[in-house]
Amino acid sequence: MASGTTDRYLFLDKLKSSSFLVGLLLAFSYLLVIILFGLVLSHGSRVSTEVKTLHERSKIGEDLFPCGARNREWKYFHGGCYYFAIEQVIWDTAKTHCEEKNSSLVVIQDKSEQNFLQSRTRGGRYWIGLHDKDTEGEWRWIDGTNYRTNFKNWKQGQPTDYASNEDCAEINIVGEWNDENCNTQNFYVCEKPLPS
Repeated sequence: MASGTTDRYLFLDKLKSSSFLVGLLLAFSYLLVIILFGLVLSHGSRVSTEVKTLHERSKIGEDLFPCGARNREWKYFHGGCYYFAIEQVIWDTAKTHCEEKNSSLVVIQDKSEQNFLQSRTRGGRYWIGLHDKDTEGEWRWIDGTNYRTNFKNWKQGQPTDYASNEDCAEINIVGEWNDENCNTQNFYVCEKPLPS
């Protein structure tokens, strides 16, 4: 009997220690779940903070590059974006290249825009969006802006239509407008509104 009782007590001790181990393992598992949950929440918060930081940096990029960070070759001025080509082409090709950039050859509205362009084009000849190709002497801006009432900056004595063959306008090397043969190779200036 003593042996049976002892075996029973040993079995109960083992059972108690097994229950204790199972309880300990369950408590440990529960603790791990809480820790993992905390890490997931912490990571999610960190990701959210990183996304917010990236968004703020993109806002800074808009301040540094108002015409778009991917359009760094475009220059900002008074609500518009301007592209100063480094290749020389004829007027029609310049017009097409601007259109391919979702823009148009520049239409000069006032003296401040003229001064901006003049400061960027010194030493070169640049096509602008002004021509009399349709009717000689009837100058037209490509966007329909009224030529007669709009700002002008022709070089003295211009336009001349020399040899009846100068139907496109350029900004010359000193920033004044000149009529020129449309098949002359010039740089060009494209213009588009600020991206929204």
